[in-house]
Amino acid sequence: MITLDDLKTIKSNTLSRICLRSREDKANVESLYTKQVLLCRGTGCTSSKSDKIEDEFIRLLKEKNIDDKVDIVKTGCFGLCEAGPIVVVYPEGTFYSHIKVEDVETIVEEDLIKGNVVKDLLYKESISEDKIKAIDEVTFYKKQERVALRNCGLINPEDIDEYIAYDGYVGLYKALNEMTPENVIEAMKDSGLRGRGGGGFPTGLKWEFTAKAIGDKKYVLCNADEGDPGAFMDRSILEGDPHSVIEAMAIAGYAIGADEGYVYIRAEYPIAVQRLQVAIDQAKEKGLLGKNIFGTGFNFDMEIRLGAGAFVCGEETALIASIEGQRGMPRNKPPFPANKGLWDKPTLINNVETYANVPQIILKGSDWFKTLGTEKSPGTKVFALGGKINNTGLVEIPMGTTLREVIYDVGGGIPGGRKFKAIQTGGPSGGCITEENIDTPIDFESLNALGSMMGSGGMIVMDEDTCMVDIARFFLDFTVEESCGKCTPCREGTKRMLEILEKITDGKGELEDIEKLESLAETIKLSSLCGLGQTAPNPVLSTLNYFRDEYLAHVQEKRCPAGACQSLLQYFITEDCIGCTKCARNCPASCIDGKVKQRHVIDVEKCVKCGACVEACPVNAVIKK
Repeated sequence: MITLDDLKTIKSNTLSRICLRSREDKANVESLYTKQVLLCRGTGCTSSKSDKIEDEFIRLLKEKNIDDKVDIVKTGCFGLCEAGPIVVVYPEGTFYSHIKVEDVETIVEEDLIKGNVVKDLLYKESISEDKIKAIDEVTFYKKQERVALRNCGLINPEDIDEYIAYDGYVGLYKALNEMTPENVIEAMKDSGLRGRGGGGFPTGLKWEFTAKAIGDKKYVLCNADEGDPGAFMDRSILEGDPHSVIEAMAIAGYAIGADEGYVYIRAEYPIAVQRLQVAIDQAKEKGLLGKNIFGTGFNFDMEIRLGAGAFVCGEETALIASIEGQRGMPRNKPPFPANKGLWDKPTLINNVETYANVPQIILKGSDWFKTLGTEKSPGTKVFALGGKINNTGLVEIPMGTTLREVIYDVGGGIPGGRKFKAIQTGGPSGGCITEENIDTPIDFESLNALGSMMGSGGMIVMDEDTCMVDIARFFLDFTVEESCGKCTPCREGTKRMLEILEKITDGKGELEDIEKLESLAETIKLSSLCGLGQTAPNPVLSTLNYFRDEYLAHVQEKRCPAGACQSLLQYFITEDCIGCTKCARNCPASCIDGKVKQRHVIDVEKCVKCGACVEACPVNAVIKK
């Protein structure tokens, strides 16, 4: 049986291992090491060979006989995915980016042995006139406030002692020993935490409904079936800090009267699955899961259930059906899962990010949590920032931060100095927000008012070269593919909408098609069974609302203003042509004629619009309209 004193002892013993990278304790504890190398082993960096980089560090440290002085720590995602693979050397916090296996020897020789920073490998913003910036001084991190991501990029996710060293499981101890289940629920209600999976329903209220439901057995479920295109918030939390979710689910089990939990996670997340299983096994070994936790008589255990990657299984009733072994399809509500969920028993469902906030709320109090964010949307929100943005990656910002701040301060602006056009929030269920509303604060109410939504946290930035009709077509294509087919409006209606959008982007659209799109969209929103169908028309409606002129250009002028829809493009060679013949030599359709040192001409009837001529031209004389 583990006790609070055991947690304190583990923390004390572990601090000597982590103090070089600890923000609080490095001045008061003697370190076991002279240097620590933190290496991102999240999915993004691992796909860029950070596993090989880790192996090379280990090999060289052993070869140089300094493996007892320098510690290699594999972490979860640091957030700034654009800079990966990332290596950070402590105690200085030296931020190396885009590291390759062949760079490891230079870092070992120069930094770890001689103490010289390798400037050529530093992250671009780390170099300033007066000093080398540490990782937490980089602009990308300055406007962030990390709660759900607090340990990601800081601890080894496969070492429970490191989690405990940062006060892990103290929140669970406090809940079990100092609070009643009712106290826990009141704390969650008072915090104002709202579901981070997309709906924004008050978390404490959901817990209260489940606690009051009548049933001899109750369950706690974690929805880790993250399916939005470009979204990887939940995956990164499970890869970088899985114990935060385990602790939160145990707290939730105590609050509602459940002794069993399941994490439903898609099988396409192998690193997250593996680390979560390691964390569950470690928690059981230390007595933090299982029987009589902290000697209180409270029992709670949990397991992983793998999903096959169906987007619709992010809907809670479809998720429940999948865990039960049925086809993942939603059902009518009510009854809601709080009353009749898994195996017809009262069931609590929250997503990964929602749970990741819980231990900190219990540990630090609801008043602390409400100091972050806004009155109606307290706390922070994690976003996967992608698309036409310089700093692609994972960000966590206080609610109320404006879109402009996220795009330009955190995200670093648009590549190539191009003009911002729109940002899509909420994935295939959300909508586009334009330059006119770029100073909108990010919270549930503000985004909904603009015809978009918070969603689970995907943010796709678009520049002037993005066709908004094609964006709508892209999201509809995804929705059609992911529809479970149970209800007719979603199954048939979204297909018809996609056919109309394809017709328009192919240059065959008519004015009446726009009216059909709007009519179909409203019908599908009102009559679909679940949230997937009800929100599927949002990208179309928002682009029609803000960019109707682009739809009209496609239909009336047979022209794509952004120059993105291939069927509507035409390529021309301007007078800047120097007659080098590269365009003609690279054209697969042999549709370019011209003599050496004379302007060439494209036969538009034969042109297959592949763009090879644009890439081949050394003087940018080939343009598309």
